[in-house]
Amino acid sequence: MSELALFIVRAGFLAVLWIFVFSIISVIRADLFGQKVVSRVAEANAPQVISSPVAPAAPTGKSLVTESSGSNATKLVIIDGDRTGQVINLDRRELTIGRAESSDLVVDDEYASTNHAKLVLINNDWLIQDLNSTNGTYLDGGRVGTPAVVKLNTPVRVGKTVFELRA
Repeated sequence: MSELALFIVRAGFLAVLWIFVFSIISVIRADLFGQKVVSRVAEANAPQVISSPVAPAAPTGKSLVTESSGSNATKLVIIDGDRTGQVINLDRRELTIGRAESSDLVVDDEYASTNHAKLVLINNDWLIQDLNSTNGTYLDGGRVGTPAVVKLNTPVRVGKTVFELRA
């Protein structure tokens, strides 16, 4: 094999090795620091929501009654995992979930990310939002892609921990 061909093979191998190293560093960084930081310029250019969808009109003579999904929830109860039986009062509008010590619900297992998910109270409904976690957040057995409404007594799984919202 000529020296030029050997040099090209070595350089190619080295390039592939460095790409592999940088991809590993990127995954570790995402797991440690959570979501990517969006610059203020990108936030300023983001589309603004003007109004929420309007509910269809009720038939004549009948009133339109909507069932509240999670607004009556006053506590979060862990039903499976390391902290089974622990109760957290829902006395604020946002609750963070993850391995970080600063989280409101600290999930201490290897399947949870540092900043894994958050529960947010919006329009009297509790929504679960996955924060680009590695292993995902599951609501009633389905993976959460976009923020989803959490109904009372519906299981939510983060890592090995399962919890429900209760009145």
